Parts: sequence; C-alpha cells; structure tokens
Amino acid sequence: MKKSYLYYSIASLAIVASLSSCKSKSGTSEKTGMAYNKREFGGFEVNKKFKRGPGPGLVEIEGGVFVMSGSAINVAGEELSNYNHKRETTVSSFYMDETEVSNTNWLEYLSWIRTTYPTDHEYYYNELPDTLVWRRPLSYNEPYVDNYLRHPAYQDYPVVGVTWEQAERYCAWRTDRVNELLLREKGYMTSFKDKNGGNSNSAAAATTNNSKGAFNTDVYLNGQYDDKGKRAMKDLNPSNAANGATNTGGRSGATRNVRLEDGIIKQPYRLPTEAEWEYAALGLIGNTQYENINANKIYPWNGLGLSSAKKNTRGLILANFKRTKGDYMGVGGSLNDKGGVTVAVRSYMPNDFGLYNMAGNVNEWVADVYRAKTFEAADAFNPYRGNYYKDKKVADPISGKIEIDKYNRPVLTDAKAYKKQTWAEKQAAAPATVTANTYADQRGFRDKANELYGEITLVTDKSRVFKGGSWDDQALWLNPATRRFLQQDESTADIGFRCAMTMLGAPEIRSAGKPQFKPKPARAFKARN
Repeated sequence: MKKSYLYYSIASLAIVASLSSCKSKSGTSEKTGMAYNKREFGGFEVNKKFKRGPGPGLVEIEGGVFVMSGSAINVAGEELSNYNHKRETTVSSFYMDETEVSNTNWLEYLSWIRTTYPTDHEYYYNELPDTLVWRRPLSYNEPYVDNYLRHPAYQDYPVVGVTWEQAERYCAWRTDRVNELLLREKGYMTSFKDKNGGNSNSAAAATTNNSKGAFNTDVYLNGQYDDKGKRAMKDLNPSNAANGATNTGGRSGATRNVRLEDGIIKQPYRLPTEAEWEYAALGLIGNTQYENINANKIYPWNGLGLSSAKKNTRGLILANFKRTKGDYMGVGGSLNDKGGVTVAVRSYMPNDFGLYNMAGNVNEWVADVYRAKTFEAADAFNPYRGNYYKDKKVADPISGKIEIDKYNRPVLTDAKAYKKQTWAEKQAAAPATVTANTYADQRGFRDKANELYGEITLVTDKSRVFKGGSWDDQALWLNPATRRFLQQDESTADIGFRCAMTMLGAPEIRSAGKPQFKPKPARAFKARN
C-alpha cells in the first residue's frame, strides 16, 4: 500500500521524540553511581528529556539504501547514466526544505543586513542576487530584470540569480536567526521584545547586556555572547555557583549559556549533498513495503509519463518545464504547466516525502564539487565530494576564546592534521611565544583533487553540482539522476536552492507499529555498607 506524502509532511510539524537504545532512564550514572544534575556531585548535567525535530521550513527524510543514478533511463537517445555512475548507496536520515527558497525569503535576508549593518553597503551589495541573469541578447526580459526579485507578484517564486557561495552564506545566516529566535523566545536570552524596546524594561536589559555584534551560534556556544534571559540555564558547577552571581535576567545564583549538550540548539542549515538531494527527490518511501520497492521511478512521481492520470487533473503537466524547444507553458486558453518562467514554490503536487518541485521550476544547487566520476570512488555511506576541513582560529589559548570577524563570525583556518594530535605534538606545533595564531581542535584534511583540473578541463575545485531541471529545460533533465555543474561564483535565471539539516540520533523516525527489540533499562546503583 502506498504511503501518503501527507503523513510525512504533517507529522514533520510536530517535534518527534529521539530514539536511543543507549539512554538510561535513571538520573544516576550506572558506571559510577553518582547522580546527574546535582551540584553536590560536581554538577555534571545530562538531559534526559531531549526531543528532536526539524527547524522551521523543514520536513523529515528517513534515510536508507538506494541505487544512486538508478532512475536513469534512455530518453530521446540520451542515456542518463552517462551523467552519473550507478552505485548502491546509503543516505542517513536528514531534514530538507519543503520548498525552494523564495524571493520573500531572500528579501528577509537583505532586510536583516540593512537593519543590522545600515552603513555596510558592501555586505548588502554582495548578497544581492544578479537580476541581470534574465537578460538575453534576443529576448525581451527586462520586466523580469526590474520586477522578479521585489514585486509582490513574484514574492512566492523561487529566488534565482544566486550563486552557490551566496546560498552557502544564506544557510549560515538562517542557522543563526533560527537559533537566536529559539533562545530568545524560550527566555534563555533577552527576549526580542526587551532587546528591541518592546517594554519598559528594555533599557535595563540593554544596559546589562554587554554583548556586541550580531548573534552567531558558534560564538554563543563558545561562551562569548553574554546575554542571559529570565529563564537562563542554572549553572550547577560548584565553583561557579558558589559566587552567588546574579544574571542579567534578574535570577539569583550563577547562570550559564545553553550548551550543545542541552540539546536545544539546532544543527546548521546547509546545502544538501548530491546523494541526499537525489534520494529525497525520488521519494521511494512511498513505493516501499517491508523493504520491497514495488515500483521504481524515473521522476519524483510514479509512472513513466509527465502528466497527471487522476480524474480531476488528467492531462495536466506535473512539473514546470519546457515541453519542446519553444513550448514553455502550453496553449492560450488552456495553459498546461501554467508557468512561462518560474512558478510559486508550492505549485503542483509534492512527492512522497512532502517536497515540492523536486523536478522542474528551478535547478537546485547541492553541496558537492563536480567530478564526472565521483561515484565510482566515493564512500557508499553518505557520499560527498568537497571536504575542505577548517578549524576555528583561537584568539586566546588561555581562555579558549575564538577569533571573530567584523560580523561576529568565527575566523576559520585550514585544518593541520587528519587526526587529533597528542598534547606534546600540539605544543610543538605552536609558536615559541603563544600568539593569536595558535590553533585548537586540529582535525581533518583537505579533499585534494587532480591538480590538472582547471588547467586542461573546464572543471575546477569551484565547479559545483546542480540538479533537478528547470522551467528552461526539457524533460530529460527532470530525472533526479541527471547532474550538471556551474562555477560556484556564477548564477543563472534557472538555478535556485533549498536547505537541508543533519538529523542526529537514530535514523528511524517513527517506530509505532514496527517490531522493536526492548532492552531493559539500566538499574540505579545503590551504595551498600
């Protein structure tokens, strides 16, 4: 029986309890016998009530195995497998945007920049989409140049003219805004109402908050953002609690920032990997029963056709694409896909994961660096090409403070080692006199490519994959297996993007009605005389 996409779309709005077979239901360590979350035992804190769920705009994608490029077929003499390499691949569970990022979403980004950095015209200019992508020598597209980004007629249409680099920066900005809203609304930080003059206490709140610069998640987690609200976390560390400090929210006793261990901060928004994107586009979960896929797909919908077979919508095209070299929307009086260029991001029917426009409308940037034969060699679990590992630069090795730039973002440096160094190695690598150039947390290495790339080919380390087909593509490119590339600092009128987020913990999203092993809970330790 086919599972309804509504099941996945609606359920994703709720916060789902994390599944973990390793959790102890006891508030006491089964290894030492000491109680958690008690000041008298040292204040070691363990969150026993963690619940996971997607950030705003995301739906859950339960991962699994699939044949990457397995949907490739022969269309109009073109063998799609030429554009990819068929390989059995497993993708871990993750979250993905229900829709493409729209013009309104991008204008919100620009508005924040203008409000937060009103005199930094360069920052604002660098994030403007290139509306000139609509210009073509032998086409009258000036109305789109002038209106597509800002006019309300296109507010729900996908943003275009955005480079891969701009999309990456938007993901980072979105991460900080979502986490800041979460922390302020729950009272862990000063509320927006108090911070921005919404009540009489706002002046006092502004006086006691000595933080400078825009909120950044990494800087906050490193303890460099001093803003504690009325419900700030109580610090159970005896050495901190003994000072009887009063926080900025007015609570007595020492308080602290939220930590990663509290399970409150959301994971970063990011571009999906190519494997994640293709897996999500196919939506084979709707064709799966007891690990058996009853029907393969060549598009995000079932069947071999491009039009609807349902009674009420029979004959309507299922995506926004170019049917022939000159047919962009059908015949006047009976328009088919109803879009000359792009259409609103919630057009047509979503796939079985609840994702809209995973074929057509706009191509979408993914995270990967392009190489023709990536999937002949890439790992079978979460394959990805483009790793270039970086560490946060340490400004003060004594306090552990990280260096930040003028936008309150961590300064990143190239990672120095592929594994954690010993303390002696770390000290030997540091300058004779400790300076701000000292680096911490050394890990990772570069994903080096053939040095001749970019010299004898058009492919370089800045070539990024895009997928999905667009309003300006014919049906060939609607297949999720197809892949093309563009330089990461270039943009077009037919490439947009959507964000993804890593899902932590168990890959199974819903266990109800499924067979499960039921391990016994850990027993609480009781000391005996």
